[in-house]
Amino acid sequence: MAIFGVFTIWPAINGFNNSLYSSSNGRTFRREGLGNYTRILTDPEFWGVVAQTAVYAVAYVALSVVLGILLAVLVEQQLRGRAFFRAVFFIPVLVSPVVAGLVWNWMLEREGGLVNTVLGMLGIPAVPWLVEGPWAMVAIIGVGVWLQAGFYMLILMAGLQSIDPTLNEAASIDGASRWQQFWGITLPLLQPSVLVVVVLATIHGFQAFDYIFTLTGGGPIGATTLIVQYIYENAFVSPIRYGLAAAGSVLLFLVVFSITLVNYFIGRKRDAV
Repeated sequence: MAIFGVFTIWPAINGFNNSLYSSSNGRTFRREGLGNYTRILTDPEFWGVVAQTAVYAVAYVALSVVLGILLAVLVEQQLRGRAFFRAVFFIPVLVSPVVAGLVWNWMLEREGGLVNTVLGMLGIPAVPWLVEGPWAMVAIIGVGVWLQAGFYMLILMAGLQSIDPTLNEAASIDGASRWQQFWGITLPLLQPSVLVVVVLATIHGFQAFDYIFTLTGGGPIGATTLIVQYIYENAFVSPIRYGLAAAGSVLLFLVVFSITLVNYFIGRKRDAV
């Protein structure tokens, strides 16, 4: 708790305090009051980054939930080699995001990249993954989902294993198809686990930075710059604006906290029903 307090709680509290000051060197501070919030909320670049972050987060959460459910259902089937596939799907979670970004940067190169080489063998023209904005956004969403899908799969597997198998057996005897069993029994009973995945994926989606920074660097021309990179660049890239970066961090916290709270109350309401 002491370590957590020193390296997490105190910096977070100090961040709120720093958002009320301006500094260009991190040593001398000038009180700004709410000036940093006014400045950042009237900055067109900030709103552009917010829009890109929202697109990334929505796509990332949706794909993570759907893929996580599909993988969980797949590896829970009584098939040979399912332990192997569980390990294969989980391996990306163990990969350093920075390393993953570097590796995928090489794989997605327009000329000579592994992905475009394979597409060429299939007769599909090379895709400018990291050169054009829309394709770059698709790339970072895809890599982000690839990195974390195995983790969400584990959470949903635990949810599936907590469902009484006799419910599906009874439905099968009554003539329900596998799809009807999944839609009418499995998915409703899996909702608590799905809610956990939605909350975790939402937090991760809004905080994505490390692998994106090594994959695209926020490019091309800022097309994949998300809110955390915006904060980082204001804090550590000249011209340094610590107060503005701190204000951005506070706003990010409020957004993530609000979305998490909404998801939590939606989940509690469903449980009550």
